[in-house]
Amino acid sequence: MSFETVIGLEIHAELNTKSKLFCSCPAEFGAKPNGNTCPVCLGLPGTLPVLNEGAVVLAVKAGLILNCEIMTRSRMDRKNYFYPDLPKAYQTTQYDIPICRNGYVDIGTEELPRRIRLTRIHLEEDAGKLIHLEESDVSLIDYNRAGIPLIEIVTEPDLRSAEEAVAFLKALKSMLEYGEISDCRMERGSLRCDANISLRKAGQNTLNTRVELKNMNSFKELQKALESEEERQRELYSLGEESRIVQETRRWDSAKGKTVPMRSKEDAHDYRYFPEPDLGPVIISDAMIREIRESLPEMPADRKKRFRDLYGLKDKEIDIIVGDKALSEYYEALTARGTDPRAGANWILGSMLKLLKEKGLEAGQIPVPPEELHKLIRIIKEGKISLTAGQEVFSQMFDTGRSAGDIIKEKGLSQISDRMELGRIITGVLDDNPQSLSDYAAGKTQAAVFLMGQIMKATKGRANPQLAREILEEKLKKGLP
Repeated sequence: MSFETVIGLEIHAELNTKSKLFCSCPAEFGAKPNGNTCPVCLGLPGTLPVLNEGAVVLAVKAGLILNCEIMTRSRMDRKNYFYPDLPKAYQTTQYDIPICRNGYVDIGTEELPRRIRLTRIHLEEDAGKLIHLEESDVSLIDYNRAGIPLIEIVTEPDLRSAEEAVAFLKALKSMLEYGEISDCRMERGSLRCDANISLRKAGQNTLNTRVELKNMNSFKELQKALESEEERQRELYSLGEESRIVQETRRWDSAKGKTVPMRSKEDAHDYRYFPEPDLGPVIISDAMIREIRESLPEMPADRKKRFRDLYGLKDKEIDIIVGDKALSEYYEALTARGTDPRAGANWILGSMLKLLKEKGLEAGQIPVPPEELHKLIRIIKEGKISLTAGQEVFSQMFDTGRSAGDIIKEKGLSQISDRMELGRIITGVLDDNPQSLSDYAAGKTQAAVFLMGQIMKATKGRANPQLAREILEEKLKKGLP
């Protein structure tokens, strides 16, 4: 029997605000545990929240970027639930009147586009962070994250595979980064994803019981978790045991390679939503929406088209470079200094990405300024060092932050491009290898390859290979050293 996979995502993105959603505490990451707290975000009795206007602006901006209808009047609600990491024991969020509705994100290619519909985007506060100590029955709580502004982006159940879900999340992350709405640092938890997944018979229109997979913060883990849960449900259907698929929340256990139950999944009425009595309605004027719309930056789809027209790169290359805002800005800074677009792309897609991966760095943390990489590329183009030496220099630049010129000088990597000097060296190599000369004269052309290797060895790789090959061929044709 053929089954169709149905997936919907709920994405939580922390907003790029300086302070929390309802108080003036800093929203920075990495502060001393419980250092960024106050009576409001600790939920102490008698405190009153004040809504952060900057968070509202960013939520509207996200809605416009994601093709949503902006609600000119919405409100905050209380979601009642026992949160051990949210001291009020309820979350201030939005329920029936969210700030944005009915958007969409296009994924796929121009030839095979897929439109993923968005149900809503709503504002809410984040919870704190529980730290579970190994081999202990004690957990610690850091409330620094409690009250940080979030948007939750909820899709329709339009995704049909784990691969498609990952493609959607990558596209969404890129759009939020370009809009400067969130830093989307998944390793810090500022972009997290819950997934709802169910299976149904091919051709069936109704949805079957769904399972929620909670708090995945990497593309790889999202794909693995969805594939594992899809396989689990498919096996139960094939065995006629679909009654064992119940509405519940499961988590991905990467060590075991499977999803495991956390708790039964609540319905909306279990949360006892009601309007937040301490906050008035959220009113957004048409003028404010117009102003935000006019300030929207270039989006990834537009930048991809511009890169294709301006730089002549391949679609796959463009997808990688433009897929990361910081990387695309670095590339543009490089070409703006006069670097050939093809050479710049080759360095970024080759040595740059390799070193970023090895060092565990983001594109926004590249330690080599664009002007320094431009100088290195120019030095190589001018024949002052070889490409191989240039890659060694770039690695040193990456590790030390030093300039290409200083490293080349210190390591003596300057390429030998003087014809007379190279001629003397090549003559010496031919004098030392008379048998190779005889072999070449006898028609064994492979001898020239051996001699070229000896020349590079004699110059410790510093010989200009093109010039050295030219001089060697001239001497071999003459039959004289």
